[in-house]
Amino acid sequence: MTEAKKYEVIDITIAPDNKLELLSKQEVDQLLNSSSGGLYEIFRSCSLAVLSCDTDLDDGKLLLERYKDFEISVKQVERGIKLELKNAPVTAFVEGSMIKGIHEHLFSVLRDIVFIQDEVLDNVNIDLNTSEGTTNAVFYILRNSGVLNLVREPKLVVCWGGHAIADHEYKYSKKTGYEMGLRGLDICTGCGPGAMKGPMKGATIGHAKQRINHGLYLGITEPGIIAAEAPNPIVNSLTIMPDIEKRLEAFVRAGHGVVVFAGGVGTAEEILYLLGVLMHPDNKDLPFPLIMTGPESARAYFEQVHQFIGDTLGVEAQQKYQVIINEPHLVAHQMQIGIEQVREYRKKQGDAFYFNWGLKIDPEFQKPFAPTHDNVRNLALHKKQPAYLLAANLRRVFSALVAGNVKDEGIKAIAKYGDFEIHGDIDIMDPVDKLLTSFVAQGRMKMTADTYRPCYTIIK
Repeated sequence: MTEAKKYEVIDITIAPDNKLELLSKQEVDQLLNSSSGGLYEIFRSCSLAVLSCDTDLDDGKLLLERYKDFEISVKQVERGIKLELKNAPVTAFVEGSMIKGIHEHLFSVLRDIVFIQDEVLDNVNIDLNTSEGTTNAVFYILRNSGVLNLVREPKLVVCWGGHAIADHEYKYSKKTGYEMGLRGLDICTGCGPGAMKGPMKGATIGHAKQRINHGLYLGITEPGIIAAEAPNPIVNSLTIMPDIEKRLEAFVRAGHGVVVFAGGVGTAEEILYLLGVLMHPDNKDLPFPLIMTGPESARAYFEQVHQFIGDTLGVEAQQKYQVIINEPHLVAHQMQIGIEQVREYRKKQGDAFYFNWGLKIDPEFQKPFAPTHDNVRNLALHKKQPAYLLAANLRRVFSALVAGNVKDEGIKAIAKYGDFEIHGDIDIMDPVDKLLTSFVAQGRMKMTADTYRPCYTIIK
């Protein structure tokens, strides 16, 4: 396909496939009011990301600039609603008809954006300043999207990893997904390309060979990152969470185990989040299989990550996971064993299979972190605190770098105020510096939209 082809657009009106409840007049007015910003802009940017899943862009700012004339509006008709699209990317269509998976994702965006605003953010009965309120919000969003109806047995494997990885690493993630699919395991990812698409694609083949006709390929995303990691059409259940913290909680509440493939700062953020949660004293005896894996080329990456975890969080953290290199079948086998332990534990505790209520998540992992320059500068990066809380603050460092690398607001903040300044004790800063330097050397960090230059400065 030529470069000109990627810029072609189309105007079209589409209707849901009888899977969307009717919207009230107030809800439609909110989505039609483009002059007020807010909800409309979130709806527009998320919709554009979904429509652009097959383009060459992984930068939200550039995507919005390329399709600056894109418009989407909700039209009330006699039998419900329709979506009117103007200047939509033509890559979302085949012979003038929208690709089925993209069509489903577009209406999932509409469903979640409206529900989150009306039933979560504007709901006086949900206190998002409390841990219980936050967990309930995550539960309500997953339930509204229909996810919890699909998780009937413990078999959902969350797969994390980079969205821009080498082809041989992508093929490895696909092979691992295939092995898990053969064992009847379902896949949940951040729903984008790369290591988020590979396991799903592999699992579809494994499921087909086992004549599994209703495999779950769950994608969980959030508005700030959806443009950089647009949902791939293999996802057959898409859910949008309001922020990164609730997205991360949704992964570990709905999933029964995690496989981590090689990635960059976003993957490091996810690893630190999960380790911090698992290291909380209340989760000491709770089984939750965590495997880091990749082909031989990823060995150095995981060795560096393993060393970083040991240097900062200690041996206890290193004991929370396995590292398996170049053995996809062993990854799937070990995950199957781990999930069976989860099954038996949940049955013994009387906990639900579809939502991990028994997992303790400290409020420090639930509070939305705004990656401003001041907030990054003031992070508590020292060892005079419980290791799980240090993990929470280290997670915030990498969350800020994700924002500075791929999120529109973060990129603009770096352009306006300069690099993030990361301050901390030398025994923390040295491992952080070494890990980030290794990411750069291995080509695992996207620096900015136009050049490969760090968006951070480490102050020791």
